[in-house]
Amino acid sequence: MAAKPYAKLEGWIWVLIYGGLLLVVLGIVTGRESAALGWSLAVPGAVVAAVGAVLVYVRSRLGKPKT
Repeated sequence: MAAKPYAKLEGWIWVLIYGGLLLVVLGIVTGRESAALGWSLAVPGAVVAAVGAVLVYVRSRLGKPKT
């Protein structure tokens, strides 16, 4: 039963990374029309992707899940 929190953490990692990168791309594309809107999408997206990357490091330090 101890493996379930690890699976939930790994799920959140990929949601944060891909969701953040999607916001960055949307910010870049939107920035061509409205710079303020582009930045307001890209910067939080980069932060969210960075949080996902930090969670990858945290997960690597936790070790193997107990089954």
